[in-house]
Amino acid sequence: MNQIEAYWQYFCNSEGMKNIHYKEAFQFGEKADWLAGLVLDGVKGATCSSFPLYELEGERLPEIGDYQIVLNSQDDPVAIIQSYSIEIYPFNEVPVDFALAEGEGTYAEWKEAHVAFFSRELSEQGLEFTEEMLTVCDRFKKVFPK
Repeated sequence: MNQIEAYWQYFCNSEGMKNIHYKEAFQFGEKADWLAGLVLDGVKGATCSSFPLYELEGERLPEIGDYQIVLNSQDDPVAIIQSYSIEIYPFNEVPVDFALAEGEGTYAEWKEAHVAFFSRELSEQGLEFTEEMLTVCDRFKKVFPK
């Protein structure tokens, strides 16, 4: 059993959960350690992603109740989160309170960082970022460690 599976099993055993699976194990963006730290500290309670990339990759959208394992830059599991709200907005209509819930600073800092990130991610797939691009806005709670 690998480290991620062992982490998940420890969580399930500690919660008395059986036959529950996690959606994915992932790093948050380009500053994985900093962002994982924000989750651990209870500062980060939201994340957004590019809807066009879900379509391109044929990946299912997150759903309410999904569990995800947050990894640090070394791919070590550091936290488990659970989605409780999924909404889709054009990038330029993402609510300010959602952007602030991402825990990455002011709205202006959030916007600047996300325009740069989405522009790079989309360009790697031959797509272009626009402010009208749909974003998948996922609010979550940290469920482990408590």
